[in-house]
Amino acid sequence: MDTDAIALDGYLDEETVPGDLHGSTARFRLTVSPTDERADEMILPCSVADSELAHTVLHELVPGDQLRVTGYLRLPRTPDEPMWMVVTTLAVLETAPLLSDPAAAATAVIERYGPYVCWFDADTTGVEVFTERGTWVGTAPEPNELGELLEAFEHRQAAGGE
Repeated sequence: MDTDAIALDGYLDEETVPGDLHGSTARFRLTVSPTDERADEMILPCSVADSELAHTVLHELVPGDQLRVTGYLRLPRTPDEPMWMVVTTLAVLETAPLLSDPAAAATAVIERYGPYVCWFDADTTGVEVFTERGTWVGTAPEPNELGELLEAFEHRQAAGGE
């Protein structure tokens, strides 16, 4: 069974949850985007049975963390069973950006889209966008114009521009 282990990189988009009453197991959903194309993204439910790893998952991970998980993919045997990843090891590749203003955190959401980090503020319609390395991409006037902003940025980068 060791030869069936796979490794996946992805982002934690939601809080982790205990898998049992004692917190000796944990569950979370990993957003995997192997090509950085939104159409290729998948949400993969994950479970952790090791109590020490479960403690780490429950108390040290936060939404926005980029993770590498290794484990075994469990495919459904019947149509009503879910597919999930049984995680045996986990590494934090990059921690989530920290918010310096707690008041702003209450009205804003950070989301990742492949290599981009988007700041959605409930007080405005604009979406501020950065690369995961911190390079400013721009502001989309409306959330539905985000794709156009990213496409324009990628064209500038391909042309060698700033």
